[in-house]
Amino acid sequence: MGRWQPDAPGRLAAAALDLFEEHGYESTTVIEIAERAGLTKSTFFRYFPDKREVLFGRGTITGLLTEGIASAPPSAGPLDAVAEALDALGRTFFTVDRREFSRRRQAVLNANTELREREALKRIDLTAAMIEALNRRGVPSLTARVAAKLGMLVWGIAYDQWIDSNNSEGFGPLARQALAEVRAVGAVR
Repeated sequence: MGRWQPDAPGRLAAAALDLFEEHGYESTTVIEIAERAGLTKSTFFRYFPDKREVLFGRGTITGLLTEGIASAPPSAGPLDAVAEALDALGRTFFTVDRREFSRRRQAVLNANTELREREALKRIDLTAAMIEALNRRGVPSLTARVAAKLGMLVWGIAYDQWIDSNNSEGFGPLARQALAEVRAVGAVR
């Protein structure tokens, strides 16, 4: 691939994933990732601060979540606003064409403690972003925290199902099903 081809961040992520699978995360260097993508080391660092971040995007998901919550109908309750955000993720990010990449990415994460820790920190950051977005909608702080944490629980359940090779359903419907289960559990006495 030439340097003039578009989507340098996507090319870097794909190259990194291939190399992490082939040689392991620890044994792969930034220079190898950049070379595999047909780019330079300085181009890599223009998009990512280190090799770990290449698998975690650049804030795309955060933006989609906060926009989804903000654009939920004014009458939507906190969990419904979170559901709208998860639907938006399913339509725009967790799409059919990203499913295989996501499966492979998760396998690499599962094989490396440092990457699993980074994933956990990323989810904490996403939860905080959802709390802030809910607060901007006027949701009280404690309610926003509960809704955001339940939203991350729903996300995790839906994501695990979505990347399962035996599943072909979309992320949005899976998130809605998981949310229905959360609500049903809350109604059990």
